[in-house]
Amino acid sequence: MVRTYSTYLRVDELLDLQTPASGGEEHDEMLFIVIHQVYELWFKQVLHEGELLIRSLEGNDRPMALATFKRILTIFKTLVAQVDILETMTPVSFASFRSRLDSASGFQSAQFRQIEYLFGHRTPASLARMPEGSPERQRLEDLVARPSVYDAFLRYLTKNGYEIPEELLNRDFSQPAVEDERVREVLIRIYHTDPTNRDVCERLVDLDEGLQEWRYRHVKMVQRTIGVKMGTGGSAGAEYLVRTLMKPLFPDLWTIRTEL
Repeated sequence: MVRTYSTYLRVDELLDLQTPASGGEEHDEMLFIVIHQVYELWFKQVLHEGELLIRSLEGNDRPMALATFKRILTIFKTLVAQVDILETMTPVSFASFRSRLDSASGFQSAQFRQIEYLFGHRTPASLARMPEGSPERQRLEDLVARPSVYDAFLRYLTKNGYEIPEELLNRDFSQPAVEDERVREVLIRIYHTDPTNRDVCERLVDLDEGLQEWRYRHVKMVQRTIGVKMGTGGSAGAEYLVRTLMKPLFPDLWTIRTEL
């Protein structure tokens, strides 16, 4: 069979996936579904690129790592821009179908949790939210056993002549990265004397900032739409999202700003 645009992209199947619970009764429910499905597609691509980023850093392939940083950062910009579209939906129009979501909540996005784990934000609480034995939990458990983007970055530094303590290179990957004075000393030296690797450091900061920017826009969108109401699925809504802000993935790269 000759492939066409439609068959290659499986367009018919894709367009069958938008099924409003209101049966089309509430106009804005279609927008809500499309935006969140598109988010999940972009999350899938971020995970795909994140794996390449880890391989590039561990393989000391700086050009590939920088190109991959650029692509991920551009995707994050797109994710932020999509919030503008969602904000064209008024609180009243969202309330008209919100009850039909039942326990469904963005809080349950397994792929977003995987992104956090891939980058290094690893918490037992995130793992516990996924049902035991589920494919979603298994994917998180697989990630926990492997180095994060930040761990790959530390290994990249060793390949470029910088001494990183062995206990940091072979730490317990199930835990989030912690600040370390010895790493900060290395980073400060890079910022002052090694502009090539300083660029790699800055792309990590961009990545951290890009994720925080998306979190912030998401928080403001939720506050604008439901105020301080409890989120669907029993989450704390905007209150929970606010608590996730200002928690850097790569703390040492932020702490050194006061010492440069």
